[in-house]
Order: sequence, then structure tokens, then C-alpha cells
Amino acid sequence: MFMKKWSELDWRLLLLVIVPLSLLFFVFSLSSTHIASVVRQSFIFGKTLSNVKSSRPNLAGGDRCKIAVCLIGGARRFELTGPSIVEKKPMPETEEQVRVLTAANSPNGIQGLLQYFNLVEGCITMIESHQKQHNFTYDWIVRTRVDGYWSAPLHPKNFVAGRYTVPSGSVYGGLNDRLGIGDYYTSKVALSRLSLVPEIDKAGYRQLNSESAFKAQLIALNISYMENRFPFCVVTDRTYEFPPAHLGVPVAAMSSMGRLSGAKCRPCTPVCKDGCVADVMSSLDKRWSWTDWSNGTLELCNAEGGWEKGWEKIFDRVAGEKLGQERKRVNGLMLEECVGDFREMMKRAARWDAPAPEEICGLGLGITQN
Repeated sequence: MFMKKWSELDWRLLLLVIVPLSLLFFVFSLSSTHIASVVRQSFIFGKTLSNVKSSRPNLAGGDRCKIAVCLIGGARRFELTGPSIVEKKPMPETEEQVRVLTAANSPNGIQGLLQYFNLVEGCITMIESHQKQHNFTYDWIVRTRVDGYWSAPLHPKNFVAGRYTVPSGSVYGGLNDRLGIGDYYTSKVALSRLSLVPEIDKAGYRQLNSESAFKAQLIALNISYMENRFPFCVVTDRTYEFPPAHLGVPVAAMSSMGRLSGAKCRPCTPVCKDGCVADVMSSLDKRWSWTDWSNGTLELCNAEGGWEKGWEKIFDRVAGEKLGQERKRVNGLMLEECVGDFREMMKRAARWDAPAPEEICGLGLGITQN
């Protein structure tokens, strides 16, 4: 199947899904932009904040800047997944999709890419439905992942009208698609991953992976883009060869001081620093899995095996007291408490398109429902 059942996941992974989400909400509340609504593939939060002001002229909307934040499950489904993402059934593959996309380097082949594209496009579908229902249009849309750990606020300089902003590094022959920021028009094009495959096909592109298809999509639709460094990484439980080969995947320590721009990471005791990092990163292909490592800003884990014993203390030290306490709280949740938390979330939702809280919590906690 395309994604794992919750019963197959280690409960510890859910902790680092929930905790980074708490940080994400906190990060945006500290920046000069505020969240007017949080949009997710599985639900929409309909909380409106007025009198939103920005010190930057390129952040449109004046005193009432409306921002939708779209949170998507793990892009390739072999890492952390959100607690409300539902198993997908196989999708029919068209001749255009088979020509344009490649199964190479995709754990789930073309089917995996189609499922991912469909999940991403679901964001813009829900956003448009919400806009139509409430008769307004979002000024900006931020698309990110539920398995992203944010170490600093998102700066308003990344909001540039008429230009789609993505992270630098981890491009895999195209553009890093682990985060995207744009105004409504550029975001609509960028998020229409599935329906715009015919346009990529007409433009003559062939055998593309997710990242290269993403870049081709923006080029084919004449969407300007820019690459910036961002303070987040993608928490992974997957194992990788160490040291990584030329086209290998480096796994950053969450304690790294630099802006990791969506690089894979985990809480670990770094085994590679300074000169070691220079040797490893300089041997990697910058057009594949790579992130900036200058000035001692990157430390690497040996991710050939599972998470090390005592990773919890490492995470708590890196994330700080507030998020450390949240990790401990979630770790000790009973079924009733977990269900209660989700029910509070449902009260804030304009639309709930997810399994019942009892099912989500039961699978996450490994409790079989009768």
C-alpha cells in the first residue's frame, strides 16, 4: 500500500509530528505576519485574525493580510506521517503521466508520485472551497509538511508578490518541494501538481521525478521562483548510508546551528563536525541531496541504524523546555486524553475530513478498537 498503517508506526514518531506542529503555530505568531486561517489536507481551521500589520511592503494585504497555511503529510510516505492522513487507494495512470513521470528513485513508483501530487492539490481545492463559502480570497498561501521541525520563525522577506519561494538545497534535479510560499495565483499553479501534468507533457518534458516535475511545472506555466534558506528540517526515521556517497543523503543533527532548508534530520549525537562535514559535503552532488554547510552550521548523524538510545534527552535539549514538556505530555497520553485533544481541534475546524478521533488515537497508541 502507498502509506503505512498507524499500527505499523512507532509511537515515538507521532511525538515528533505533534511537537513540530506546535512549534509551527508558535513560529508564525511571532513573525510580522499572522495566521488568518490554517488549512490542512484533512481539516481547515477557520480562525480569523484582524488588524494584521506588516512592516514589509511586499507582504500584501495591508491591515488585513489573510494567509492560508497548508500542512501536508510526509512527501514520500517513508518518514513521519500526520495523525489524520488516510490510506489512499491506487489511482489510474494516464498515458501523459506515464510519459512525464518516472518511477526511478521513488519508493512507490509513479503511483507514489500521483498520490503525493493529489494530496498537494487537495490543499488548493479546500482553500478555494473555503474562500467561496466565505466570499474572500487569501493573500498568501504557505505550504509545508507535518514532519518538518522548525528552529526559528519564518521571515516575511520570503513573501514576494508574483514569485514563488522555495527552499534551497535538496533539489534532486529540480526544485526543493518541501516548502512553498506564494501569493494566491502563484500558489494555485504551484499546488496544482496533478492537474497540470498535461501541460508539462505538452511542453515536452519526460521521465521526471517529483522535484524536476515541480520545476518543469513552474517553468511551463511561466511562474517566477526564488530559492532561500529556511530554518527547518524533515525529521526522518529512515536509515541512510554513512558517509553518504556522491548521490547519497546526508542526515543532519537537529542541533545544527544553520538553516537546514528541509534537509533530512533526526535528534542525535553528531558524529561528523567541522572538517569531517567539509569532506562529506564537498563530495556530494549539489544538484541532488545537498544543503549549505559553511561556517560550521551543519553537523551530521550516522543514520545507518535506528535512533540512538536517549534521543529524547537530545530532542528536549535542542527544542527547549516548552517543546520538551509537550513531548513528555504526548508520550504519557491515555486514549481518553488523546481523543479529547482531537475533539478540541475539531471544534476549531470549519471542515473535518479525517478519521474519527477514537480511530486516530487508537491506531497511534496501538489500541485495537472493537
